[in-house]
Amino acid sequence: MKLVTKSTMSSSTLSAVIEKLIRSLCLNDFPCGNGTWRNTKGSAERAEMESTDALLDLLSCPRSPWRHDVMWSPQALPLRQLAVQTPERLHAPFIYNYFTSLRIVDRDCQSDRGTTSSVSVTAIDGGLLKFSKLEELVLSANKISEVPTANLPGTLKILELRANRLSSLDSLASGAPPPHLQYLGLSSNTLGSQNDVAHLTGRHWPQLVCLDLSDCGFQDQQALLNGLSTLPCLRTLLLEGNPFTLASSYPGLTVDSLPQLSCLDTSWISPEERHRFRGLAKMSDLAVDIASATVSVGRMTGIPDPRMTVDDKAPNFPVVSYRYFISYVFLRHQTPAHSKINTETKFDARSVTEGQRSNENCEKQTSKQDSGILNSEKSSCGNTCAVLRHTTSKLSWSESMDFGDTQTHTVSALGDLKKFLNRGLRLSLEEEKVLSWPAASEEVPLTKANQPGKEKKGRREKESPVKSDFTKSKDKNKKSVPELVQDAPIRRILGSVHIPLQSLVRGGQQVKVLCDFGVLHTDSEVEATQTHQKDLGRKNKEDKKEDKETKGRQHNAASSKDKEKRALEVQDSITSQPVIVELIVELKKWQTASEAHHFLLPQTS
Repeated sequence: MKLVTKSTMSSSTLSAVIEKLIRSLCLNDFPCGNGTWRNTKGSAERAEMESTDALLDLLSCPRSPWRHDVMWSPQALPLRQLAVQTPERLHAPFIYNYFTSLRIVDRDCQSDRGTTSSVSVTAIDGGLLKFSKLEELVLSANKISEVPTANLPGTLKILELRANRLSSLDSLASGAPPPHLQYLGLSSNTLGSQNDVAHLTGRHWPQLVCLDLSDCGFQDQQALLNGLSTLPCLRTLLLEGNPFTLASSYPGLTVDSLPQLSCLDTSWISPEERHRFRGLAKMSDLAVDIASATVSVGRMTGIPDPRMTVDDKAPNFPVVSYRYFISYVFLRHQTPAHSKINTETKFDARSVTEGQRSNENCEKQTSKQDSGILNSEKSSCGNTCAVLRHTTSKLSWSESMDFGDTQTHTVSALGDLKKFLNRGLRLSLEEEKVLSWPAASEEVPLTKANQPGKEKKGRREKESPVKSDFTKSKDKNKKSVPELVQDAPIRRILGSVHIPLQSLVRGGQQVKVLCDFGVLHTDSEVEATQTHQKDLGRKNKEDKKEDKETKGRQHNAASSKDKEKRALEVQDSITSQPVIVELIVELKKWQTASEAHHFLLPQTS
């Protein structure tokens, strides 16, 4: 037997990789091949000879050093066994014709010198034609960019090219593809152009039974279905992960457009499902490439009670009120000109800091349309795409705050939506703090607009500790409450969480989670902790100094212990309950053909 020992081709060509794998079988070395270790009929027995059964055991015994990893082909181990039983049959043409299945996945490959090296196929060359009986070729997770059909054996029935670098089907569809090909796997490649759609027809693949196009970039659902409907033998189709599968019309339109299909995205198509979508493909004015995503924010629990930090000895003014709301960024609401779908998506402006808004422009408690598009959100969808920030209504504190916020976002840029969902949704919990002061009057000498700068500064310094609006009712009977003027709201983000949404791209319709923002602390608790840390630092410095007065040292130690005790009391009052927010993100899917008809009925009027 003679095989190519040194290939002049690049080590990344398919035939060179296969040659290396065949050499790793060691078909001429112990315990295979014709050697002095073989005990054959007519030969004189020697001590170093082994029986055929003993040699075969060395090939399959788990602890044997001659047992090789042969996962790359089901014929590899039987070929080694033949090299033990009848080594005289193993010449090069026999070996090439012996293989019917090759599975060359990017992995560590054993070289002919016993060392391992990472092998990744970049090109399918003509050397593959030597395997004249090859029926299955799996080349997943390699670096192949072109598949010349002239280099593929005509006997192929299964061709798997998942997760390569294919950006076009021109090379695969040119010439004459394998005429008996029944399975074609193209998932996780950058395919999806109109030219690629034109190559997926019955003229190129007359015997194709199963086609895997999942996780590609196809966006024009109707054009793809028109091409796939010409495949006469197609029974199994995988499409999940493409941008158009996010649309409300999927999978209903696909089921009705391909009546010969038996399995879609690993699920069998039942007669009941086919009946529900009957007639959907015949609706001529159907807007099929529009996605509708609903984001619902429900109850929130775990916010610390602001009343617990109010000092009874604090002055009556300013009156402090707190409100809480949830914000997130989603793709901009889009309604194409030909669509009359009615949605009620409302958006709020971005958070502002103190002084950015005047008193008369204070926001109401309901959501509002954002005044501008946040074009800076490039990372959310890879490229620049229009997004808007939405905020829920602002609620005053209670143990359980129900936002009851449900917004439907209609998106026609399905490619951007896929990238956005793969990145996930970031939910932010925000607090709005408003200070209220008495309006200018004869009884109140300090007016908000005309008071000197020093006096205004002094009033700000007295702001903490302050009384909350919860304690204002205690003084109602003593004196009438004057008219209050509100400062611009002061907002801060209390926390944010990331919500993975990849399951919606992979075929899921709903993500329902309890968002954990962790344990929050009030302003007073944070200040107390910071003061405690400063006192400890000061104490450490004082302890390093030599103090001659023992009484002074004892006094400092006692004072430090008192401060530590007070800080621990404050920390003990901090609640350990995390803030939990209910969130549901759902993709709208048509369940019947009649539902699609009523949903788009205004378009046809």
